[in-house]
Amino acid sequence: MTPEVNFTVSQFIAVCNQTIEYGFTGINVEGEVASFKVNQGKWVFFDLKEGDNSIGCFLPLSQLNVALQDGMTVRVKATPGLTRWGKFSLTVQRILPLGEGNIKKSFELLKRKLAAEGLFDLGKKRPMPEDLAKIGVISSSNAAGYIDFLKILDNRWGGLKVSTINTQVQGLAAVDQIIRALDYFNQRGNVDVIAILRGGGSADDLAVFNDEQLVRAVAASRLPVITGIGHEVDESLADLAADVRASTPSNAAERLTPDRAVALRQVRVSVDRMSQRLLDVITQEQAGLKARLDNIQQEIIRRLDSLSQHVTATSKILASLNPENVLKRGYAIVTNQKSRNDDFDVGSVVKITTLKQQLTAEIKNVEKRTSI
Repeated sequence: MTPEVNFTVSQFIAVCNQTIEYGFTGINVEGEVASFKVNQGKWVFFDLKEGDNSIGCFLPLSQLNVALQDGMTVRVKATPGLTRWGKFSLTVQRILPLGEGNIKKSFELLKRKLAAEGLFDLGKKRPMPEDLAKIGVISSSNAAGYIDFLKILDNRWGGLKVSTINTQVQGLAAVDQIIRALDYFNQRGNVDVIAILRGGGSADDLAVFNDEQLVRAVAASRLPVITGIGHEVDESLADLAADVRASTPSNAAERLTPDRAVALRQVRVSVDRMSQRLLDVITQEQAGLKARLDNIQQEIIRRLDSLSQHVTATSKILASLNPENVLKRGYAIVTNQKSRNDDFDVGSVVKITTLKQQLTAEIKNVEKRTSI
């Protein structure tokens, strides 16, 4: 016979919670939101309903990660337990809307709230670094989108260092993992930019990127963030909070890197243009140099002509002053043998030079000229 066990109320609640905690380390429960309310601006209460079945849910308002309304279908990650009032309830850690309509409704409600706070302001967006060397990637490392990202990154440019944190990219556990990865890269990652990647999927698969805490973490990132989530038509609140929104993981690789082939073509065009400009400069300099040389040559010729004319004129003058030419015209040169001046006395001996003869004579008579 089983012995009776006596409990106080608090002891019984504690034992029940220990048993529940042992049996349910963490559960996900789906249902329709009913009786949603916020008490004292601090606490959130609502019921999860399925037909006639219902269970109460509770969480602090600060941990409410999505916009909720009655009638929305959600999945909650929670811990079950008894309250001190003996009521069974779920303590919620995270909420994920289910179904396209519910996801869209939650998206629009939260978008208006965060937009009013300025989280999506275009003026706060930062461009991607131009001298990009290291990229921090948050993604599922087995996903096709991640593999395409790496392939395109290498094909377009290459040589970039990629540090990857492997996370879930759908489901309730994904949000905490992505937020922790963001925090790691911002604190210790030593990267230039953070890329959050997730390939295509259903609205339910992509709903984690509308989580309020994740969106705030993206907006608060110290490092620039680029998102490549889903397909081109998909848009998440994380996209709106990021500095750059790429349409796909492949497009994110394209937005981060220049195309090597295009860059090489641009370099070739630039080199060709520089070469042509250099040739033009050389041609212009050659033409200018030739013109200057022609001018110098003309100036030299002009000066030589001037000098030649001067020499000719001087030669004529010298020729006219040549005593030989004077003698040829019939004149004679008379020089005083005893004095260098032109004073002659009676009896002085003089030398008379003609063109063909030299004569010695004695002065017989001297008369002063009165015309001088």
